[in-house]
Amino acid sequence: MILADKIIRLRKRNGWSQEELAEKMSVSRQAVAKWEGAQTIPSLEKILQLGNLFGVTTDYLLKDEVEDEEFIEDNVEPGIKHITLTEANEFLEWRKSASIRIAVATFLCIFSVIPLFVLVAVSIYLPVNISENIANFLGLTILLVLVAIAVSIFVFCGFRNAPYEFLDGESFDTEYGVRGMVKEKQKAYKVTYVLLNIVGVCVLIISPIPLFLCTLTENEFLMVIMLSVTIFLAGIGVVLLIISGVRWASMQKLLSEGDFTEDNKRKYKLKETISNIYWVIVVAVYLGWSFITNKWGETWIVWPIAGVLFGGVMCISNLIADKDK
Repeated sequence: MILADKIIRLRKRNGWSQEELAEKMSVSRQAVAKWEGAQTIPSLEKILQLGNLFGVTTDYLLKDEVEDEEFIEDNVEPGIKHITLTEANEFLEWRKSASIRIAVATFLCIFSVIPLFVLVAVSIYLPVNISENIANFLGLTILLVLVAIAVSIFVFCGFRNAPYEFLDGESFDTEYGVRGMVKEKQKAYKVTYVLLNIVGVCVLIISPIPLFLCTLTENEFLMVIMLSVTIFLAGIGVVLLIISGVRWASMQKLLSEGDFTEDNKRKYKLKETISNIYWVIVVAVYLGWSFITNKWGETWIVWPIAGVLFGGVMCISNLIADKDK
């Protein structure tokens, strides 16, 4: 393989255009084009610079018979985790799978109250041979089973993700080619990410419409059904946002971008901790209030209120993080 082909291969592996490589090498784009077209050969100084830039030896660049890349020995700082290309790919594949699992578990938690609402409504408002006590028992049983399945999924994801937790708050180094690979995947996923966010937000916005329609009728059974539809739509919206967000965040973590830059990692960790504590408290309040009063048809109001207050909680956590910084 000649030098021209090696430059093309290394440039594309890093996800750079000819203009980007030219800027890094302090030459014109035309110069890079001539190198890659085998019209000219870089000076020895530029070959050394190319080797340092790509992290490969000059022997690899200059010797046509050397086909496999020979990397320069990394001077990795002691204690800093070094991520290989294989590890990066495995992490992205796991988070892609995890996004579905987390979304499903979250949906099960949201959906779990619907069978209870419907069964109780059927026992009260429809002429069926089922008592309200039996309806409550069946509904609560289904709720607890669905929540148990969701918790199991969350626990599994937590254990499975444990080896990658350092990405959230620690410094790390990446092997040559990792950034380029992640950049390409991020570029390919960006349209899907934007679409999932748009659809997810739109579904959440329209989810209360069935509930508003209840004002047009005095049929209490129909009101319960419309409430269930609202909860179901809200769950779908949340699922779309989780799937897109988890996958996008996994790429940002490897690239140290967005919430995962060195400056933002500590802030993100604090926000994540506060968020986890907040939702545990919300769940405890909801279940405690519901079991004590047995007014499941009313206690659902905890969730929209909690959702509104969550924005304020995150603002406060940002202020605390900025103050500590």
